[in-house]
This record gives sequence, C-alpha cells and structure tokens, in this order.
Amino acid sequence: MDLFEAIKTRRSVRSFTSKDVTDDQVVKIIEAATWAPSAGNLQPWEFIVVRNEETKRKLARAALNQDWLVEAPVVIVACANEKRSSWYGERGRTLYCICDTSAAIQNLLLAVHALGLGACWIGAFHEDEVSSILRIPRGVRPIAIIPIGYPAEHPRPPERRPVKDVIHSERYG
Repeated sequence: MDLFEAIKTRRSVRSFTSKDVTDDQVVKIIEAATWAPSAGNLQPWEFIVVRNEETKRKLARAALNQDWLVEAPVVIVACANEKRSSWYGERGRTLYCICDTSAAIQNLLLAVHALGLGACWIGAFHEDEVSSILRIPRGVRPIAIIPIGYPAEHPRPPERRPVKDVIHSERYG
C-alpha cells in the first residue's frame, strides 16, 4: 500500500469482528510506532497491551462509557513517560512527551491499517481512572486508548478542510 493511499484511506473503526489479532501483529504494530520521531530521540512512549475482557470493560467505562471498545480483541493504551522527556525541563514534560507519543500513535494507526486491521484513537477518558485500572506509575500519562481488530465496518471518508484554508504564509493570516 502506497503511503499517501494509507494516509487517505485509514479510518476510525468502532466495530470489530470476532477474529483475533495475533501477538506477532501486535509486536509489528508497536515496532512501527517506535520508529516515530521524538525530541532528542528520547522515545518517551510506553504501550500497554490489554486483552483481558474485564480490564477492557473497565477501560470502556473510564472512556465515558464507550462500550464498543470491548469488542476489539486487543486494546493498546499509549502512554507518555514524562520522566524520559524531562531532559528538556518543563516543556519536555508537558509538551514534547505528548507530541512524541502522538507521532508514535499515528505510526501505530497506519501500521494497523497496512495490516488490514482497524482501530480508533480514543482520547476522551478519565486519565486518573485509566492510570488506576492499569497501575500506571506516576510520571507516565495515558494519552490514547486504541482498540484494534478486524473491522466489521468500513466508514466513509470524513470531510476535510481544504488545503488552501490551512496553509499560511510566514506572516500568519
């Protein structure tokens, strides 16, 4: 699959078949995530792989009752390790680690799509609750909950703002 095709055809999938996702697929997906750029090559990302049904139910509740995520055979919680980015001080802890982890999440989503799987980036959740459910240590922040599986739906492309509306000169405006 061509990169530009992958970018344009990837969709947020919220319904999955019962077919399992293999451990080899999960490793391949996370490996793709780790090739994302990061400030100072500090690589502040951490990934928690969840397959347990009860844990997925708890995560769904923490994610504002998005119960559909329990259908996914695997859920990956992408986290930003603030300590790894602390070399850059406050900006590293509060911004770079989140930006870097977000870049890794985009790689992960494209890898999922390239493997014929579907996923959705869930950012709406109670962070403290997710941290408690997964016993995530202080200084490591959950950034996204990502259910992954074989898609049972094929959503239409969402509308996008025209490129001319998002390009600005160096004198913004």
